[in-house]
Amino acid sequence: MRAVAALCLAVSLVHLLMVFLHVAPPNDISQRYSRQINAWVYPLFEQNWKLFAPDPDSVNRQISARTAHTDADGTMTVSTWFDLTAVDNDAVKHDPFPSHTAQNMLRRAWTTYVDTHGGDDHPHSDRAYMIQQYLRNIAVDRVTEHRRGAFESIQIRVRTLPVTAPLPDGTARPPAAGRPALETRLLPWWKVSSRGN
Repeated sequence: MRAVAALCLAVSLVHLLMVFLHVAPPNDISQRYSRQINAWVYPLFEQNWKLFAPDPDSVNRQISARTAHTDADGTMTVSTWFDLTAVDNDAVKHDPFPSHTAQNMLRRAWTTYVDTHGGDDHPHSDRAYMIQQYLRNIAVDRVTEHRRGAFESIQIRVRTLPVTAPLPDGTARPPAAGRPALETRLLPWWKVSSRGN
């Protein structure tokens, strides 16, 4: 029992130290061990200082995924699109205490993916590659949970629709001229291992 308590205390102290070094101003220690600190903090313990001054989304996103399976005869079967955002919305709707993961996991994974990849879908850093795997694993887990059948590849599609302020009479404002009403981004096919991620 004492060994378990000592282990929990040690892990807690390491966690506090890693988070402190992550949020502290740059110094010799945080710069020297930045790779280890970032490996500990991202993506589960990322610090987001928008708690008291949130930056609300100005767009609605529909994130969907489809899968591909190669049959024994070599023919490839591609599934229909599965709406991952709808799963999150259903988990939050009518729940007085919705979980943080149901509200934000997929959305934050996508925004972090865009931050690390930009318009290019090739990871150019270890963190970008890790976020790509994180987004892929979320999609694989959600699809596996709601659909049956094996698959070897998964593709993600993100449809973005700008949110416009309503007109004074309460009717919807038309989209700004020259700006597309709906943007669609199709990510490349990602391989899925036999373990499902």
